[in-house]
Amino acid sequence: MFRRMQVTGLTIDPLTNSPVMMLKDPESEDTLPIWIGLLEATAIASELEQIKFSRPMTHDLFKNVMATLELGLARVEVVDLRDNTFFALLHLTQGEKIIAVDARPSDAIALALRFKAPILVAEEVLRKSKSPEQRSGRPEVQGDEAKKWAEMLENLDPDEFGKYKM
Repeated sequence: MFRRMQVTGLTIDPLTNSPVMMLKDPESEDTLPIWIGLLEATAIASELEQIKFSRPMTHDLFKNVMATLELGLARVEVVDLRDNTFFALLHLTQGEKIIAVDARPSDAIALALRFKAPILVAEEVLRKSKSPEQRSGRPEVQGDEAKKWAEMLENLDPDEFGKYKM
């Protein structure tokens, strides 16, 4: 089973200085942070902010190639989480045919935003993201501090963070 999610913003992990993409289920309070690279964060931020460049960036180029080949994007799915690594699928359409292609979630979501395609996350991924095995390598936060962090992550306002420099 999958849940539809929305990108609610980007932030920086203060411990690693890595960008974090925040996904949220609009029907519940469930959030899913995914640590991503700076270039992918820039691609996502530019689409969220509707920034247009004079020349196509990589994800825009891929969208243009897909359009030229008459391919569409039906949806993206975040399908697994193994060893702190997320896995996603692009579901490309060519006429009536649907083709699943392996992708990093950051790239898949950058394309989903450009195509205005649904972003789906497997229930199993949400469950695994909360398990102690998947949190190894991340600092363990418990009690009141955990509640404070959970509340902060769920209420992130992208306007509170600086823009990524291009």
